Amino acid sequence: MPTPELISPRSPRVAAARRLARRGFRGKERRFIAEGPQAVREAVEHRSGGEPTLIELFTTVEAAERYADIVDAAHRAGARVHYADDEVLAEVSQTVTPQGLVGVCRFLDSPFEEILAAGPKLVAVLAHVRDPGNAGTVLRCADAAGADAVVLTDASVDLYNPKSVRASVGSLFHLPVAVGVPVEQAVQGLRDAGVRVLAADGAGEDDLDAELDAGSMGGPTAWIFGNEAWGLPEETRALADAVVRVPIHGKAESLNLATAAAVCLYGSARAQRAPGGCRSVTSS
Repeated sequence: MPTPELISPRSPRVAAARRLARRGFRGKERRFIAEGPQAVREAVEHRSGGEPTLIELFTTVEAAERYADIVDAAHRAGARVHYADDEVLAEVSQTVTPQGLVGVCRFLDSPFEEILAAGPKLVAVLAHVRDPGNAGTVLRCADAAGADAVVLTDASVDLYNPKSVRASVGSLFHLPVAVGVPVEQAVQGLRDAGVRVLAADGAGEDDLDAELDAGSMGGPTAWIFGNEAWGLPEETRALADAVVRVPIHGKAESLNLATAAAVCLYGSARAQRAPGGCRSVTSS
């Protein structure tokens, strides 16, 4: 089989993909980059607004052979597949060592109103989260815990930052995510939808263990997570129904954001799946 023709580094398609490293261009084009076999595989299978999420795929010949199933699926989904050398992959990639597959994808965030209309039982709200790696990791934790949605407030990092996308390890494609929602609107909307809103904060008045022991965590719940360095502002904590801390039983000074989020979300998930919880097989 002849070697496929390689796309030129000077191609306009390469230049357009390279510009997606900038937030302004991503927002204008409503496109973002997903890298590596895991993310590209998820993008191939995902649809956004009724259309395939993956628009274009840049792949080395070696990667196309190694991940032939992904490349074939991209062809079937109607994506443009460009064979490229290492120079082009380095141009469009946002990592030091590209894995041979770089996808250009449509934005896939969901309207906040649609999330509310679906009757969510477990939601992670990222308020004032500025680190893209933290945002992507919390999204991954929410996905693993079985959350129904993630909300990024207007004071948080760009969902489509390449570091956020990589840190989500494909979870970005698994659950609805709303972006740019003012925190006051997020809290009020969730509360109106019958969801109890809890703020996660190390200085919280309430203890997560005590909440779980009291049996008060089995209903629909949203957790607000803040900036890792300085936590949640007082005005945001005041919006919540309760401010809850994760107990530190050892000598650690604190937990990082993603670890604390995992503990809180899994605590809610377990309570909701217990007898009488809102996800229990015995509940209506």
